[in-house]
Amino acid sequence: MARLFGTDGVRGLANEEVTADLALRLGRAAAAVLGEVASSTTRPLAVVGRDPRASGEMLEAAIVAGLSSAGVDVLTVGDVPTPALAYLTDDYDAQLGVMISASHNAMPDNGIKFFAAGGHKLDDDQEDRIEALLDAPATGPVGAAIGRVRQAPDALARYESHLATIVTRRLDGITVVVDCAHGAASTAAPDAYRAAGATVIAINADPDGLNINDGCGSTHLDVVQKAVVEQGADLGLAHDGDADRCLAVDASGAVVDGDAIMAILAIAMHQRGELPDDTLVATVMSNLGLHIAMRDAGITVRTTAVGDRYVLEELRAGNYGLGGEQSGHIVLPAFGTTGDGVLTGLQIMARMAETGRTLEDLASVMRTLPQVLINVPVQDKSAATSAPLVQDAVTRAEDELGREGRVLLRPSGTEQLVRVMVEADTADTARRLADHIADVVGAVG
Repeated sequence: MARLFGTDGVRGLANEEVTADLALRLGRAAAAVLGEVASSTTRPLAVVGRDPRASGEMLEAAIVAGLSSAGVDVLTVGDVPTPALAYLTDDYDAQLGVMISASHNAMPDNGIKFFAAGGHKLDDDQEDRIEALLDAPATGPVGAAIGRVRQAPDALARYESHLATIVTRRLDGITVVVDCAHGAASTAAPDAYRAAGATVIAINADPDGLNINDGCGSTHLDVVQKAVVEQGADLGLAHDGDADRCLAVDASGAVVDGDAIMAILAIAMHQRGELPDDTLVATVMSNLGLHIAMRDAGITVRTTAVGDRYVLEELRAGNYGLGGEQSGHIVLPAFGTTGDGVLTGLQIMARMAETGRTLEDLASVMRTLPQVLINVPVQDKSAATSAPLVQDAVTRAEDELGREGRVLLRPSGTEQLVRVMVEADTADTARRLADHIADVVGAVG
């Protein structure tokens, strides 16, 4: 059977794949795996939050029922960003946290993410143990031993206060357009940016449960690009539905993606002596332009598989201070245990305030190399990628590119596809080499 947990929790079409029954059983199973009790007189505590999508109400009720039926006390924190949920899990000294969100997915989808004590994402073993208990007999405590449920009215204020302690440089004089995607950032992001002194123009900040990510947010940057130019703002920031990612646009409306944001922050931390081992952690999908910029700045880049969980694992293993993805998941372990889009926005503007430079100027440290990505259908993706003809084509392309380009062959994790990616100094070169390698993969696959 296929593994229930993906790279970021359990996700699918709400009420068809991610059902109330599944949520209830996940709650019970997570209680058994993560609900370690600190003492014989204290019950485990779980913090449960969600993004504004309508199905979250149903799934929250089911998760809470599963947890409390297993003897876990539950603190509900309402609509909050995923990084807020991770922070609150630690701040409330809870044994586990649950975030109900499908991130950047469309409204009909939903998902369930678990956090262990301290607000850390689960490893594969913990997820496998939860999945193994899904069909366990539904036995639980009775009477006074059943878990109690209460709301936490101060949850969002706690998270916003946490952000305020991190970015101490005032942002007065900076005007920012923030696209909240009608999601969990709708209150937190404008509040945090205004509290730091920025002039904030909030758009798509009126969630009704049905409009989350609908033609807006980090997956539809044209909206914030247009607003920045029309408003004459200094920059724009775009979040996704659960606000764990942030992409930016400069005053001209040009996109500043996660790679460029990492370059800006890494150089800032490096210059201040705040980048441990002068190392940045990124995934294999980060543009070669990031590697070149970091090499020129004296910063080492460590690469991981695609997925912010792998970035997090590498950050923790090496005690590094900055990592992220091209998609805008940026992690600063000194301040949080997962990607935090609102914190990222604050850090970008703080660097602008610190240097007096525009975002366009700061982002110019990195030149994004032209990239071509081709998905090639195959019969056997493993055999196709390892075929001698394919390996020979890749080697020849790499020899031609030298240090100014790269080739990445990546089997799809869910389909019989091989993804061929080529980056080169010119778009024509990238296209020519990618087409050739894709033809060879298709012929042998």
